[in-house]
Amino acid sequence: MDSSIDSRAIHTVSARPRNVPRLALFDLDGTLADSRDLMFEALDQAARHFGFRRIDRTEAEALRDRDARTILRVLGVPLWKLPSIAAHIKGLATAAPPPPLFPGTTAMLARLRAAGVTLALVSSNSEVNARRALGAEASCCIGHWACDATLFGKASRFRQVLRRTGLLPGEAIAIGDELRDIAAARSAGLVAGAVAWGYALPSALAAAEPDILFASMAEIPAFFAA
Repeated sequence: MDSSIDSRAIHTVSARPRNVPRLALFDLDGTLADSRDLMFEALDQAARHFGFRRIDRTEAEALRDRDARTILRVLGVPLWKLPSIAAHIKGLATAAPPPPLFPGTTAMLARLRAAGVTLALVSSNSEVNARRALGAEASCCIGHWACDATLFGKASRFRQVLRRTGLLPGEAIAIGDELRDIAAARSAGLVAGAVAWGYALPSALAAAEPDILFASMAEIPAFFAA
């Protein structure tokens, strides 16, 4: 977890909704798994393969406060190429060793499950890659898998999980590390949760005003009183 997180950049818009969510829908990369380095390397390989603009780590760091559409414009990636690029990156991730989980991830998921919270994994990555990254113990905590979401298609995956569980949008929280995760949660009517240790800068996430911005992994079970 990034020890350089500035707590002054973190604020909680709503410390806790009136009703504690019964369903938690987690993102994978940047939220549960520390895959920033892996994804940077995969993106660079995809840039060479598909011919879009390559960036170095300094510029990648500077883009952490931008939304996904802005990043695509900077890279020169047309929307019609996204499915092919996403498939290529997932293939590279499958061939690479799985990224490590952030410290405390497995214990956090186990605590939520033991407290009766239904858990789902909603990711743009594949289910195969997600299960490899989580490992057997953490994967057993996940009740619903909704993977292979398109870059801007998470809201539909959220609704898919809601239909499976029979829960209402207000009974669920989506927890991710990017601005698009907050937007997708709002689009689906879910409580919008964000984590301060992933891809997007905490200041950028705070400016988007999620319902809750978690500064540490330990704050997630505390939010559910688990």
